[in-house]
Amino acid sequence: MEKKRILALFSGGLDSLVSVFWMKKLGFEVIPIFFETPFFERKKAKHIAEKNGLDLQVIDITEEHLKMLISPVYGYGKHFNPCIDCHGLMFRVLKRYLDIFEADFLISGEVVNQRPMSQRYDSMNAVKKLSTVGDLIIRPLCQKRLIDTLPIREGWVKKDDLLDIQGRSRSEQLKIAEELGLKEIPNSGGGCLLTDKGYTKRLKEIIDCGQLDIQNIGFLKVGRHFRLNKNLKLVINRHTDELEYLHTVIKNEIIMKCKRVTGPIGILISKIPNGTHEKDETAQEETNNEHEISEEYLKIAGSILLRYCPKADDEETICYGKQFELKNQISCKRFTDNEIDPFRIN
Repeated sequence: MEKKRILALFSGGLDSLVSVFWMKKLGFEVIPIFFETPFFERKKAKHIAEKNGLDLQVIDITEEHLKMLISPVYGYGKHFNPCIDCHGLMFRVLKRYLDIFEADFLISGEVVNQRPMSQRYDSMNAVKKLSTVGDLIIRPLCQKRLIDTLPIREGWVKKDDLLDIQGRSRSEQLKIAEELGLKEIPNSGGGCLLTDKGYTKRLKEIIDCGQLDIQNIGFLKVGRHFRLNKNLKLVINRHTDELEYLHTVIKNEIIMKCKRVTGPIGILISKIPNGTHEKDETAQEETNNEHEISEEYLKIAGSILLRYCPKADDEETICYGKQFELKNQISCKRFTDNEIDPFRIN
């Protein structure tokens, strides 16, 4: 029988990598696909794929993922990670590409009982229900422990050729990876920011203020974060690497820095909260304008910024304006930690 073509849900982790090469070993053509959002980016997956000679397809699912994130059917894990709903969404999207890539079924690297939320038997059944394509999914590393799906019932895949791994240990996968001759094996550890306590605290804060959009999400990875009022937030970089990153994210935001001495910058993020991430040109109108931020809040922001400028005096002139156009000035007095605490997000 002619071998079928497969689409693989590829994370760049050990399990998904071994699953791809296990099916390739069985003679299948496997197309690995990585779904990118602001919370899990392609860098690691792309590196691992290239090192192992895989042609990785990267597809951005940010818009759909943000909609799901607001109200997941099965809720969140320990932090803000809707793992069951996320897996269901990815399989549902992956199915759309079956015709595009002329593929027949789907695989993933999931292992029974490896993850406490998303990889239990009941969780996998929930993913099957949410995805609407559960009968087309094969999980090569543990399929012997699961109910037969269409590819097995139709004889496209022999169940005896699949594996029965379970639990959190990586020893069996590492052994198989060595036998398969993989060129580079990824380290353990998840790459999803939605499992990071500090990150998710900042994320939930912008959701509560109705400011979830892609631009605001871009600032969450780095810096110190302060909420000045419901519409206005301040981000201050901790070190030079964070500053370099922030300059790649800044668009029309107001920048603040101490005039007299070098130090961190403050970024004032001010957008109309509308309770949605969707692209509505009217509701999402930019309000990052120095003339629309009151002097009171400019002084508060400058006073917080001075707390993190060790070379500055207690009272300094702060320059502010759009990036590379810091033409305005305001006099500010350094806040103490107690004065800053009411504004601190993390």
